[in-house]
Amino acid sequence: MTDLHPSRRVGEELLAAFAPRMGRRYANGRNTDHGPGAHKAVSVLSPYIRRRLVLESDVVAAALAGHGQDDAEKFVQEVIWRGYFKGWLERRPQVWDSYRNGLDADLVALERDRRLRRDLDRAMAGQTGLACFDAWANELVDTGYLHNHARMWFASIWIFTLGLPWRLGADFFFRHLLDGDAASNTLGWRWVAGLHTRGKPYPADAQNIATFTAGRFTPRRSDLAEVTQGLEATEPDGLPSVLPLRQVVSPQPGRPTALLITDEDCRVEDFDLAALDIRAAATLKTGHLRSPLPVSDLVLRFEDGALADAAARAGVTSEVMEANDPAGLARWAAGVGASQIVTPFVTRGPLRDWLDEATPALVKQGVTLCEWQRDWDAAIWPHATAGFFKVKQNIPRILEQTGLA
Repeated sequence: MTDLHPSRRVGEELLAAFAPRMGRRYANGRNTDHGPGAHKAVSVLSPYIRRRLVLESDVVAAALAGHGQDDAEKFVQEVIWRGYFKGWLERRPQVWDSYRNGLDADLVALERDRRLRRDLDRAMAGQTGLACFDAWANELVDTGYLHNHARMWFASIWIFTLGLPWRLGADFFFRHLLDGDAASNTLGWRWVAGLHTRGKPYPADAQNIATFTAGRFTPRRSDLAEVTQGLEATEPDGLPSVLPLRQVVSPQPGRPTALLITDEDCRVEDFDLAALDIRAAATLKTGHLRSPLPVSDLVLRFEDGALADAAARAGVTSEVMEANDPAGLARWAAGVGASQIVTPFVTRGPLRDWLDEATPALVKQGVTLCEWQRDWDAAIWPHATAGFFKVKQNIPRILEQTGLA
């Protein structure tokens, strides 16, 4: 993973190379973690899809064209999961706020608890003595990637065998995963903990690990905790209510515009830039917002490369900005004479929080924050109100709505 170049061209080359394996071969082999450098049964496109250097719709189109709906069914579902998680968090933004507040509290508690600090350091350094877990911790830090099955096992062992706070584990992932995004990461950890699908935690099973690592790891049954219940007692009020989707303010043609490019969506050339009076453009570095703790250099370098590639493809001269002082965004827009900032839709997560902090300064300067929303998201998110089953039922409608059926 460390030698992946963060560009649309490379992402589309990887897509083309994997397209022949998106059918039955993927369905039959996707659950096996063969280890670093051997992830051949899965696409490893996630760092590109996460930044929309490669579009979900293009990936699904390639799968359907090459294999048909029946054989490509599992691959298509896995791509749509990411959209489901994003939509679910948009509908329940309180869950993201709870995660960030809980993480802050966990970090404060960590300062007071020497034993917890020791256990946490050992887990993150791959020094627990449990061979599979330690290997995954090292792979994550060294490469910025883990096979999806390994992520589930790792999270389960972190929570139930090692007894570590789940938010600190989610933060560890978020700081190191090249494909880390707020929705998939937070909700994936909550799912393992039994908080997303309440009362159904995910147990790491010794035989399952041995089978689906092709015998690379053979933990004993006694090495892993027996998982009899999840963490739902820590949230006795249950899940918060579903909220309406946030209303999008669309760009207005003719208004002086500042174009903002972030790694939420690095395909700004897909939108109608020619209709806008673009006075200035900037790439906004936001990777450091993922955590109060230091974020992996691998993540930050991949972000830098993706932003530079996005600006070059958009054909704009851009300055490099960093998301530090939120009021600085308004000063930049006002300084170039813009009355609107235009950017692709920013989903719930660290950047959305930062933009919300910037809103009062934008209002004061008379600058409107406008967003483009993709049809892919608009087709999936209305169905993302409960479990994935509701989205799965509507996949034919989603494909038809996005022109893929």
